Amino acid sequence: MNLKLTTLFFVCIIGCIALAGCETAEQMIITDPAPTPAADAVPVQLVWFIDYPEGGKDAYIAWVASVAPALQAPEEVVRIKSYDNLDPDTGADRLVSFEFKSFIDAATYLNRPEIAAVLEDLPNRAAGTTVHTFIQRSDYAKDEAGDWAVRYISLVDYPLGGKDAYLEWVASIAPVLTAIPEVKAITSYDNYYGESPHRLVELEFATVEDYRRYEALEAVQGILSELDTRTASWSALVFELRSDYINE
Repeated sequence: MNLKLTTLFFVCIIGCIALAGCETAEQMIITDPAPTPAADAVPVQLVWFIDYPEGGKDAYIAWVASVAPALQAPEEVVRIKSYDNLDPDTGADRLVSFEFKSFIDAATYLNRPEIAAVLEDLPNRAAGTTVHTFIQRSDYAKDEAGDWAVRYISLVDYPLGGKDAYLEWVASIAPVLTAIPEVKAITSYDNYYGESPHRLVELEFATVEDYRRYEALEAVQGILSELDTRTASWSALVFELRSDYINE
């Protein structure tokens, strides 16, 4: 998957800090789109796709260990999780997700000086970083409690003028996917800024073997084969949980 750098990142904080080297996040002005009261009450997820420097994974992980306490400490962040790609040849080496109860919590977190300092240093540590901001939808109702080891990520672009038709199709397949016992949780999100990728779908599994069994199911193969006609484009990655963050 060829992920492009996002043109906006929340309040332009990450875009200016991680990619342009601004001095502090506090100097930035919140720009369009402004969050609405409804959006403020909806969970938000920041998704970072990161490439390790060539031959520098161990150094990157050591740096993460040094900054993890600072990243986890603020009360605004619900949890942080990090994953390694099961097949790095297919895309980003690493996934890091930051979960918040609202847009306001996320913006408050990103404006903290200690968080800005970590983000300012990120380009010195990673070969590449792509950031997306997603707001949670309610298409799926399955969330078994657990720290599941495998995370399947699907990134979707809606067809031009076909978002409603796509969501109707999702409503028709949701009962099939949620009934599969290997699937422990499913969550869907829309891109906060309406940019590509438009949609994020996450499925969680207890083990790699459970994911492989899921992938081989005839019903799942049928759903995957339909994605080419139901979407403008889509891609998928599979990640395995790391233990860099423990703020559960």
